[in-house]
Amino acid sequence: MDLITLDFETFYDKDFSLSKLTTEEYVRDIRFEIIGVGVKLNDGETEWASGTHEEIADYLAEFHWSESMVLAHNTLFDGAILSWLFDIKPKVWLDTLCMGRAVHGIEVSGSLKAMAERYGIGQKGTEVLDAKGKRREDFTDDELSRYGDYCINDVELTYNLFANMLSKFPRKELRIIDATLRMFIHPVLDLDLGLLETHLEDIKDQKDDLLAEANVSKKDLMSNQKFAELLCGYGVEPPMKVSPTTGKDTFAFAKTDEGFKSLIEHENGDVQNLVAARLGNKTTLEETRTQRFIDIAKRGLMPVPIRYYAAHTGRWGGDDKINLQNLPSRGPNAKMLKRAIIAPEGYSLIDCDSSQIEARVLAWLAGQDDLVRAFAKKEDVYVRMASAIYEVEEDQVTKDQRFVGKTTILGAGYGMGWLKFQTQLKTFGFDISKKEARHIIDVYRDTYWKISEFWRDAQELIHQLSNFQDSTISEPSLITTIGEEQAIVLPSGLLMRYEDLEGDDTGERPEYSYKTRKGRTRIYGGKCVENICQAVARCIIGEQLLNIRKSSLDLTPVLTVHDSIVVTVPDEDIEAGTSYVELCMRSVPSWAKGLPLDCESGVAKAYGDCE
Repeated sequence: MDLITLDFETFYDKDFSLSKLTTEEYVRDIRFEIIGVGVKLNDGETEWASGTHEEIADYLAEFHWSESMVLAHNTLFDGAILSWLFDIKPKVWLDTLCMGRAVHGIEVSGSLKAMAERYGIGQKGTEVLDAKGKRREDFTDDELSRYGDYCINDVELTYNLFANMLSKFPRKELRIIDATLRMFIHPVLDLDLGLLETHLEDIKDQKDDLLAEANVSKKDLMSNQKFAELLCGYGVEPPMKVSPTTGKDTFAFAKTDEGFKSLIEHENGDVQNLVAARLGNKTTLEETRTQRFIDIAKRGLMPVPIRYYAAHTGRWGGDDKINLQNLPSRGPNAKMLKRAIIAPEGYSLIDCDSSQIEARVLAWLAGQDDLVRAFAKKEDVYVRMASAIYEVEEDQVTKDQRFVGKTTILGAGYGMGWLKFQTQLKTFGFDISKKEARHIIDVYRDTYWKISEFWRDAQELIHQLSNFQDSTISEPSLITTIGEEQAIVLPSGLLMRYEDLEGDDTGERPEYSYKTRKGRTRIYGGKCVENICQAVARCIIGEQLLNIRKSSLDLTPVLTVHDSIVVTVPDEDIEAGTSYVELCMRSVPSWAKGLPLDCESGVAKAYGDCE
């Protein structure tokens, strides 16, 4: 296959740019204009082409795209232009921005400028700054020539970056990058515009009703001081907290603050209405996201922006200001946005979720064989845990007791203490005593003692990494480290880095932390185990995603959220397609022998109806 490296230069000004708009908005806007494009075929000389849209289209038509790999830095942007405006669909999409995040971690800049400097391959120019506000016709011949040289330099930097990183980069991960980019560059999902517009009106009506019930103005609700005064008027002491920024006492009015959340269930109904009105008007995410969906629906199909290697553990994340990783799923009308995401005509959606994958990976890595066998036999491990906690036979476990067992299995595996566990259960409506919380955590650790040992092994691994020493943990010897890199080697072949990891032994026990963009982050055995399990789960999901793409059926992965994969399937192939996707989601990678995997799936026309 040919390798085509390219870079588009486009019109922008102070109000119309990628810093103001999403990629989808920018490329589909009527103001969008291509100034020119730089193209490099294999290792040949990079060319600069500028002209009208038709002239650019004629130039691009000279290349054999369908049998080529296309490389760019931020291919989400350049690929969207090729696909949406020129209907060009190469065989493979590549991206040095994605590769950079995986190779060097998310805590360092992935910009072309920063990466070129890191590899010492040249300097990115600044001519783009002089192009602000200029249409193509506004450039003089000399200015356009200099802009072309700037673009050619960017293409060369991108090509050289790719050459430098390729030797370290797993080929399988290149295919995962391609699959991820296609979700955005080749959109197939539609949006139910009518449903979205109705939902937006309902949101606005609900906010008005909340204000009327609370008998306050929106202005009063938006002011922390006035809202505090309103609470005092009902005899309620406003909850306080210490600001992490100033170190001073401040109002605890965030929706995640425990003191504020407790007011939602206040005995005074007027206080409940006041808090509900504050939440309903202060929290605008649902409203703004619904409006964004409406705007996308009016422009065309829905590109799915998923960021490859968005997290420290390698997991995907949201992008382009519509984070599909955290669409609401609880509360009245919570699934309306999901229901607005619909399959194309003649297709349905399969939403397949890997069941309890982190808990399974944890038990397998820790060598907790009895729990591994229980998963493999499809036993109800939540009932089993509840039976041990409440000292009753499994057939006597109640629904509430099973829920506590489930919360324990899914929450206590990373070293959670009894106080945090008690708080977590309270958020689910289960109020237990300190004694009971301690008992539950003790039972879990006694029952699954090898998991507790795994935390201690991980703590030792952290210590060794802080001293730049190599090490290995877990019975399958899957988890190894490279001391000089202060990184854990993942099954994918990529590294999970702990930049500038160091210990502080001035206290009773050593404390370890590593450097992130937000400052130093504490790391300990349980947290390290959580990182490892999530990273391994991501490796598994990535391989399953690639297996789904191998099907002879017309199956297209269009979204991945946490541990699930969403696929379009022709209506006539629903049964066969579902069986194949489930087979892939239960398939165990060659490096994970003995790991029992399972999944659950749902099929519907709308994403929100798949569950």
